[in-house]
Amino acid sequence: MTVPPPPGSGINRLIAIMAQLRNPEGGCPWDLEQNFQTIAPYTIEEAYEVADAIEKHDMDGLKDELGDLLLQVVFHGRMAEEQGLFDFSAIADSCSEKMIRRHPHVFGQRDDIVSAADQVSAWEATKAIERAGKAAADLPHSALDGVAAALPSLTRAAKIQKRAARVGFDWTETAPILDKIEEEIAEVRHELAVGAGPDRLEDEVGDLLFAVTNLARRLELDPEATLRRATLKFERRFRRMEALTGQTLEGRTLEQLDALWNQVKAEER
Repeated sequence: MTVPPPPGSGINRLIAIMAQLRNPEGGCPWDLEQNFQTIAPYTIEEAYEVADAIEKHDMDGLKDELGDLLLQVVFHGRMAEEQGLFDFSAIADSCSEKMIRRHPHVFGQRDDIVSAADQVSAWEATKAIERAGKAAADLPHSALDGVAAALPSLTRAAKIQKRAARVGFDWTETAPILDKIEEEIAEVRHELAVGAGPDRLEDEVGDLLFAVTNLARRLELDPEATLRRATLKFERRFRRMEALTGQTLEGRTLEQLDALWNQVKAEER
């Protein structure tokens, strides 16, 4: 049995479509099988596709990807509504109240926030109060509370470092961070020289990545975006190497590949 698509437009129509997809009578078998855990990876994937469209300056694609991301919110809202937890309206209301609470200079009585830097400071202070209010009574409060474990590793590392910096555990200059990076490289070299196993190597390479993330943060760079840009650059140059040869790069010596790489780099200057 099929049903006609819900009429109307905008968010209400999307909510109605999702309700029908989850309807045991005539709904979609795949949608009906899903739960919060199975949908979560798709939510993360859609957020990355939004970022990818922005990176490519693809505004038509961005519209589509934002729609896909919105669908994820509607999907989670529908599942929560079915369980009597909350619905999409409650999600929107919660977000609205949070925005009002975190912008007292716009919707309240504060007039001391006159710059973006002032707002960032006030925003973080308000978030800290909110986190403290949510902390369980039987758990000790930490400056690191509220940093989601599911974040991409580079992003989470930067957020953890930023939280530690708020209590003064941070370098204020780049020089000691560069020294720390060199120290971590030396430790990786040592572990390689003594034939360390994968666990020790993972520890030391992890420390190196953490230190490099700290450098990016100190330079006010987003480490996730910085690595994504470097990866895109590598991909662009590698594809150009393939185009220059007109065939696969397999079978060529490292010296030949290095020469091609340098040729591509020279073209970009």
